[in-house]
Amino acid sequence: MATIRDVVAEKGPQVNQIAPTDTVFDAISAMVEANCGSLIVIDDGEITGIITERDYLRRVAVKGRTSKDTLVSEIMTSPVIYVEPSCDIEEALALMTDRHIRHLPVVEGDTLHGLISIGDLVWYQTKAQSFQIRYLEDYISGR
Repeated sequence: MATIRDVVAEKGPQVNQIAPTDTVFDAISAMVEANCGSLIVIDDGEITGIITERDYLRRVAVKGRTSKDTLVSEIMTSPVIYVEPSCDIEEALALMTDRHIRHLPVVEGDTLHGLISIGDLVWYQTKAQSFQIRYLEDYISGR
């Protein structure tokens, strides 16, 4: 059975980060530049939160706040829900569905191993299913 470790190995361990003292404008700019939907908030080397597009929409845009005057620490989600690398993909998908979240840091002990999105998990599963279908077709046709 595939695990989150497999997804991170395929995707890579790159994690976009920001400090809690940065502005939301800085965070949104970083997300646009990296073409991603979330950033891990790191303070003194420790994960203190996660900021997502949804956090911006719910806690800045619809509240009439400005992104240049609001700090990341004011709108980030904390504590962070995370998974360990050994977690099954199906378990991670269930967690994301149950908690209505789209991004999960991959953490083991004090080490950040990566960041996965629901899109990453769906992509990985689709790729695995395509491989299985091709294998079965080859087996049936005698190739």
